[in-house]
Amino acid sequence: MRVLIALLRVGIIGTGKKKARGDAMGYGMAYKHAEAYVSLGNCRIVACADIVKENAEAFAGTYDVPSIYLDYKEMPSKENLDMVSICTWPHLHSQMVINCAKAGVRAIHCEKPMADTWAGAKRMYEECLKRGVQLTFNHQRRFGRPFRLAREFLKNGEIGELVRLEGSCVDIYDYGTHYVDMFGFYNDETPAEWVMGQVDVSEEKIIFGMPVETSGVYLWKYENGVFGFMCTGNAAEAIGAHNRLIGTEGMIEVGSKDGVPLRIKRKDSSRWEIIDTQGEGLHGPGYINRAIADAVDALMTGREPELSAKKAINAMEIIFACYESSRRRGMVKLPLDIDDNPIIEIIKNTRRP
Repeated sequence: MRVLIALLRVGIIGTGKKKARGDAMGYGMAYKHAEAYVSLGNCRIVACADIVKENAEAFAGTYDVPSIYLDYKEMPSKENLDMVSICTWPHLHSQMVINCAKAGVRAIHCEKPMADTWAGAKRMYEECLKRGVQLTFNHQRRFGRPFRLAREFLKNGEIGELVRLEGSCVDIYDYGTHYVDMFGFYNDETPAEWVMGQVDVSEEKIIFGMPVETSGVYLWKYENGVFGFMCTGNAAEAIGAHNRLIGTEGMIEVGSKDGVPLRIKRKDSSRWEIIDTQGEGLHGPGYINRAIADAVDALMTGREPELSAKKAINAMEIIFACYESSRRRGMVKLPLDIDDNPIIEIIKNTRRP
């Protein structure tokens, strides 16, 4: 006797264009999400939405999607969706998540960063929490072998007790959301106590419609005494690795300056040991597929997903606190007591004619 398994009804908001190579205007993430859903076998993409009709039609043609919408707000209620992926720019995330939650969508998987303001991030989180909606964000590096092995080495005591986490990237808001989130992954999701930061905004940098710093230097302390330290933009070379875990008796680097995905100086050793990550690097392959597979499984089983909003909002608070510290020119104690995105005011005041 054959058992029929009901397919989850999935909708995609923000199809965009499929790109061979991403840039600051987009990565065609909807296509990556779609490939992940299709590969699972228990999901059916039944609808998609984009403000550009040609984009939606091209996406629908690729994945045999029966329904197309130019106004995303019509889609959730009309299509009786179980799950939605939101693949738009950050300033649209909060309201889109809230609208989907109110329409009865059971799970929402949203691209990072969470939102364009701290108030927006809190609103989307609280709305989904109130309605029992599973909300996840695409911090897919949590599923990458270099990062997971680094955490495993740490938890096995290979570098002693964790003292400090260091990171470097082009900016803390867009790219950096991955690594501030990874710090939470390494450090048992421990909240931060305080943040100090300084940004330079002398050059205009816009990523997915959002302004980010030219360079930045940030320090924060977690409640368990571990420190986080990150340098971005032109200051990134001060760190020299994408992630560095410093312990009382050793060190781990993920994405070292010589291109090695993972290496470790174990306790009682002064030499770097290169770890085989079986072809997996900082970006993949397969991380988005694993992220969405985990979100779908969590929805089906009722457990907390690895990429839950509860974890993502901890990272978002640190990021906005870093900008707020620069605006205040001093330490920011958490919880964060602002609503806006401080870097917008910083840029306005710095570049005033």
